[in-house]
Amino acid sequence: MLAYRIDRRSGVATYLQIVQQTHQALRMGLLKPGDRLPTAREVVEATAINPNTVLKAYRELEREGLVEARRGLGTFVRATLGTAPADSPLRGELADWTRRARAEGLERDDVAALFTSVLTEFFEGDA
Repeated sequence: MLAYRIDRRSGVATYLQIVQQTHQALRMGLLKPGDRLPTAREVVEATAINPNTVLKAYRELEREGLVEARRGLGTFVRATLGTAPADSPLRGELADWTRRARAEGLERDDVAALFTSVLTEFFEGDA
């Protein structure tokens, strides 16, 4: 089951963090159509956030057509995103690269900036 991690120092709204983490899980194949998202109560117990925040995130995912709420049953995945499985060799290579970056003293934001600049270079013009 997906476990959301809330970073209160990120500057990103909490509901958007849930939306983003769900998108990531969908892209990596960790969530598939038919899977049930954690209930709002489960997310609240694990993260100590307001239940309305969870519901707002789930409504956004529903608006995007990615999940559907089933009365009395929960919220279920309807669609997937992308094709980057969590066990991809590319993920392993990226993990190795990240270990080297940390070993060389780069901070998380440094790594993010480098990665973003490479993404921009190679995907410029893509929507």
